[in-house]
Amino acid sequence: MRPQAELKGHILTITVAADDGRPLLDRKAYERLAATLREAAGDDEVRVVVLRGLAGCFCLGGDLSEFLDATKHAGLIEAVTGMFRTLATYPKPILACVDGDAVGVGCTMLFHCDMVVASGQSTFRVPFVDLGLVPDAATSILAPERMGYAAAFRFFCLGDTLGAEEAMTLGVVAEIAVGDVEERTFARARQLAKKPIEALRQTRHLLRGDGDDLCDRIDEEITLFHRALQDETTLRRLARIARLAA
Repeated sequence: MRPQAELKGHILTITVAADDGRPLLDRKAYERLAATLREAAGDDEVRVVVLRGLAGCFCLGGDLSEFLDATKHAGLIEAVTGMFRTLATYPKPILACVDGDAVGVGCTMLFHCDMVVASGQSTFRVPFVDLGLVPDAATSILAPERMGYAAAFRFFCLGDTLGAEEAMTLGVVAEIAVGDVEERTFARARQLAKKPIEALRQTRHLLRGDGDDLCDRIDEEITLFHRALQDETTLRRLARIARLAA
């Protein structure tokens, strides 16, 4: 069943999943997420956005089958770029509710969120280099800024998995929920929704900047990503991993 966005009390909740309910992002899911976010950006009823995954799993990354089909690359790259640019320039607070695994793009999108609230059993992993790929979502800028260069190098180049505690120490996670992670996330979202709108918007913009550098880096990363998808060694590696995951 296609995940539906839900607006309640000025908080828009968006589920990060494919239309068929898999905890993955494919082209249609990227397009849907970007379109929903863009619509919400212009809706005065929406003051805060919450991204959440399925029960026990935030997002396992992109759909590898689309990486392996060259006929889908142009549409996929357009959809991915559109979603990342939307996140990088988004005008309203975005919170993430993470319960379980956040892998690949399911992790890199979190760097665009203003707060990430996670359950204690959540894990974070970005296996791009292991797949023969480069990071996405401008995390080649955001991760060193957030985590420091040494931790970002280890995270991306070694592919280490971070538990919730280490992710919070490094600044990827803002809070680890004691009890229900959704309850804690929405409590924070309600706090933000009650703040003076213009003061919150202006303060957030001052903290984040205008996002132009991030958009430029997103384009650079996507170009390198696309080039890697044309490499035979990378394609064989991706095909092998896709078979193991099937």
